Amino acid sequence: MADAAAAGPRSCSSNRPRSRRRVPSLRTMPTAQPLVHVVGARPNFVKAAPVMHALAERGVPQRLVHTGQHYDAAMSDVFFDDLELPRPDVSLGVGSGSHAVQTAAIMVALEQALTPERPPLVIVYGDVNSTIAAALVCAKLGIPTAHVEAGLRSFDRSMPEEINRVVTDRLADLLFVTSPEGVDNLAREGIDAGRVHLVGNPMIDTLLRHLSRFDPGPVRDRLGAPGRYAVATIHRPANVDEPHAARRIVAALEEAVARIPVVLPLHPRGRATLEEAGLAELTGRGLLVVDPLGYLDFLSLVRGSSAVITDSGGIQEETTILGIPCLTLRPNTERPITITHGTNRLVEPEALGAALDGALAGAQAPPPEGPPLWDGHAGERISQSIESWLAVRAGPGGTSGS
Repeated sequence: MADAAAAGPRSCSSNRPRSRRRVPSLRTMPTAQPLVHVVGARPNFVKAAPVMHALAERGVPQRLVHTGQHYDAAMSDVFFDDLELPRPDVSLGVGSGSHAVQTAAIMVALEQALTPERPPLVIVYGDVNSTIAAALVCAKLGIPTAHVEAGLRSFDRSMPEEINRVVTDRLADLLFVTSPEGVDNLAREGIDAGRVHLVGNPMIDTLLRHLSRFDPGPVRDRLGAPGRYAVATIHRPANVDEPHAARRIVAALEEAVARIPVVLPLHPRGRATLEEAGLAELTGRGLLVVDPLGYLDFLSLVRGSSAVITDSGGIQEETTILGIPCLTLRPNTERPITITHGTNRLVEPEALGAALDGALAGAQAPPPEGPPLWDGHAGERISQSIESWLAVRAGPGGTSGS
């Protein structure tokens, strides 16, 4: 999902984990042996929504744990409203920090929350720190896990998300894969094929479910965007953490606004570095920097755009289905199917201007059909697989449990 929907971070001093913080326990809640979903960042919510809806229709008891990796209203609360998700049963409130600090804090808090109840299955999503933290805690406690969006690989170990993906897939009991190359990646890594299920993309379930609600007009008018525009989102460490990288991005955006107005919902990550690199100088020359947006507003803005410039993973998938040309400012992608089946293209910052010319001229026309199983029913396939797995684990006349 759109990584652009975010809000400003709290100061680091207010986010230090408290080692003796009392965490609410799942045991305090009604319903015996619910499954547990662990989410912590916006893309997790978008992927979890169709799985939770499908399990609820099957009558499977479930609980939602929000780690608080993204912790304020714009980063999480608006997504629960937009996606019609229940409020979390447990909120850990971990907050921000370095990768080590944040992952460790989530692990400590999750261990306290999961140990008393020991759910029959914990479901984790994507590749954020909450994902790997939950997988490690459950492995130590002997609690089975399911990984939704397994098998994605950029083959770039400098990306923290790549480490999270690889380790989570090693530990998970059930691996739900979004596209065929993910199955191939897991096979090459020696993962037992019996644990792997090609189910399609739950993020696309969410997009298709809400497609009729993506109306560009109101959000465009509210933001003061022109009738024809591109959307940009920039937040990856490789693009915004270092001044030199930020200057390359700002130079690329300068080339973009020379061709078409650009709306930039600015993620807090790297905001200061981008501004120091000269971002503000573009605001009167075709760049419209806006506050972060919720799911419906952001996808409405994207749907009305002529092109998208991004370094996000999820947006590569969403633009593939929406038929919007996507230019990804990265040397690699863990979602190659968006290139072979969609509208995505990897672009170095220095080449953005020429690539944008091509995109605006129609060089990235969408294919007649989307990737296999990106049909809005991934959540149903996942829920069916989980229910079957629980039945086998319970045995004849038994109840599942760890």
